[in-house]
Amino acid sequence: MGGAERAQRLQADGALILITLFWGITFVVVKSALGYGDPFSFLTLRFCVGALVLSALAGRQVLLPRNLRHGGLLALFLFGGFALQTLGLKDTTPSRAAFITGMSVVFVPLMTMLLFKRVPKPTSLLGVVLAAVGLYFLTRPEAGAEGQGFARGDLLSLGGAVSYACHITLTERYAPKEGVTGLVAVQLWGVALLSALCLPFVERRVEWTPSFVGAVLVCGVVASAVAISVQTWGQARTTAVRAAVIYSMEPVFASVYSVALGYEVLGPREWTGGSLILLGVLVSDVGAAAWGWWRARAGAA
Repeated sequence: MGGAERAQRLQADGALILITLFWGITFVVVKSALGYGDPFSFLTLRFCVGALVLSALAGRQVLLPRNLRHGGLLALFLFGGFALQTLGLKDTTPSRAAFITGMSVVFVPLMTMLLFKRVPKPTSLLGVVLAAVGLYFLTRPEAGAEGQGFARGDLLSLGGAVSYACHITLTERYAPKEGVTGLVAVQLWGVALLSALCLPFVERRVEWTPSFVGAVLVCGVVASAVAISVQTWGQARTTAVRAAVIYSMEPVFASVYSVALGYEVLGPREWTGGSLILLGVLVSDVGAAAWGWWRARAGAA
């Protein structure tokens, strides 16, 4: 890897860390919004806002056949991830939903091998293992504790993690180096349409409170339009496995935000799990560079 390519990958990793930080915060925002509206009304409004913003920026890029074809496929998995995650938040806590959603880090290497027949680097796999163990510490029930097993919301969140893993893996394959707004706009319109199609089959409820409207605008513009565009741009410059390990930091950020607001207190297992996740990120990031250097030295020798 040349110096310019390595610099681009570091920039991409930094951008993905920033959006992961924001996504961690939105777990608490969405949980609050669901007190004033049903999940599919919220998703429809959120993604309509994001799609309108990006369509205004993308212009005719939205109608390019490549963007319509690839964006339509990615929208299916993006919808599955957001729908299951949002439904799960009705029956579990923001931190647990974030922790379980972060299990997508376990599934991405499997998707990469199954879909593209590509074996990840050993350092990336080691980072994934460390992050997965950290997520286990965070999500496992306490011995003898009641109500700490996997609830319906936890299982829905796990299904969302699988769908997100498919989206992350395919985004690496289809993300263009330039002009990502058109591809992302198609995805957002797809999620908005699929969410709207679900409305006749669910109980609809919307209270137009400042909290609900604020959540729609923040999640629609920042967490959807801006963040998914940055995700697509970043994944065109890094690997799906590295991105997945970075995304595994999302539950750590969600927990920190929840603690800062006084919703919960972190105990020994939370500190242990969070530390292992961060270690996994460092091993995957720094270790990949060290692995490349060692291979280059071995080849020269």
